[in-house]
Amino acid sequence: MSDARSKKRPTKIKTQAARPAGARHADAALIPGSSVHASLANEIGLRIVRGDYPPGTILPNEAKWSETFNVSRSAVREAIKMLMAKSLLASRPKIGSWVEPKERWNLLDRDVLAWYATSPDRELFLRTVQEFRHIIEPEASAFAAIRHSDEQMAEISQACREMGAAATLPERTRADTRFHLAILRASGNDLLVPLGVLIESALDHLFVFVTLQTSDQRRAQALHEAIEKNIRLRRPAAARNAVHRLLANTDDVIGRSRR
Repeated sequence: MSDARSKKRPTKIKTQAARPAGARHADAALIPGSSVHASLANEIGLRIVRGDYPPGTILPNEAKWSETFNVSRSAVREAIKMLMAKSLLASRPKIGSWVEPKERWNLLDRDVLAWYATSPDRELFLRTVQEFRHIIEPEASAFAAIRHSDEQMAEISQACREMGAAATLPERTRADTRFHLAILRASGNDLLVPLGVLIESALDHLFVFVTLQTSDQRRAQALHEAIEKNIRLRRPAAARNAVHRLLANTDDVIGRSRR
């Protein structure tokens, strides 16, 4: 697809970045169940998002990637196409592939979110996810209180109970994520459902962090139970306020982690 950008050379292209210290050579681990090119895209994408290759950097060519990871050039080409589809890269003959400005990245892509979550700037990631939650979740909970079906309410309640009964961090995190995604589904807004699924990875990372930082799990559980109760009793204003209290508690946890 051609546009104004594809017709002209990028204006702020930097020289090719040196391979980061410790970069793997010819042994990039395959992600279980993934193809070679998908695993390669994951490795390159992670390096881009964490800042090894800043925006404007021209990446190594096919031959160099092929040598570095001991893969075929066709696998490299497919990996680059995947990253272009996520708007991390642009490419042009005789120039090569370069890293696009961050504002063009598709941050709602599952893979990009996962890479973003593991980038060095953890604080920025957490604040970004929290801002999204402040914008979406209070009103979604109020709508869920008005619109939920019996089946949807059962899903919310079950996830809440499983949070309280969880014996391990992964179990609690999965239940926590299911709880919030179930509320988005119960809101009855078709646009919120795919949006919630897309940020599932971001929520997982956030909840792991918050759970590790929180010593008072009973308070966290009580805040979730208040949301569940008010949705179940169809109290939209109370459900909205309960979400605000939960988000304020999470904001406080993130704030304490910076001190």
